Amino acid sequence: MDWDYPHPFTLPRVPEAADIDGLNHTNNAVYVRWCEQAGWAHSEALGLSLDDYRRLDRAMAIRRGEYDYLLPTFADEALVLGTWLVAGDGKLAMGRRFQLVRERDGATVLRGRWDLVCIELSSGRPRRMPREFLDAYMTVVVDAQAAS
Repeated sequence: MDWDYPHPFTLPRVPEAADIDGLNHTNNAVYVRWCEQAGWAHSEALGLSLDDYRRLDRAMAIRRGEYDYLLPTFADEALVLGTWLVAGDGKLAMGRRFQLVRERDGATVLRGRWDLVCIELSSGRPRRMPREFLDAYMTVVVDAQAAS
């Protein structure tokens, strides 16, 4: 597949009947849900779960999310969702990118981006990333300027 960045964390996705809207294609909200699932799966693969977030009283919260819906997808269509961490400052912020690709022809059907900020769960206020976040996340940050 022609990924925007090298070495994506990937999840296969297939729209089910419940994902299809009145226009007979995958509802846009489904893509947002899939991106959230991919973000959590990637975080867990890197060694940080929701339980770790609670234990550390820290979380990477979405400050801004943008999605470009490029092509429709349909029920039972095989798709692959890739995600990367980008632009980490090693303090408070980092970004996450998404690319959803249709398996049969390699077409990119969606691109998404999140701007993330580290918060203290107990107060909701921005706080520096703890060492555990830096060790897990910053080692896999890719150069956002490397997009093809």
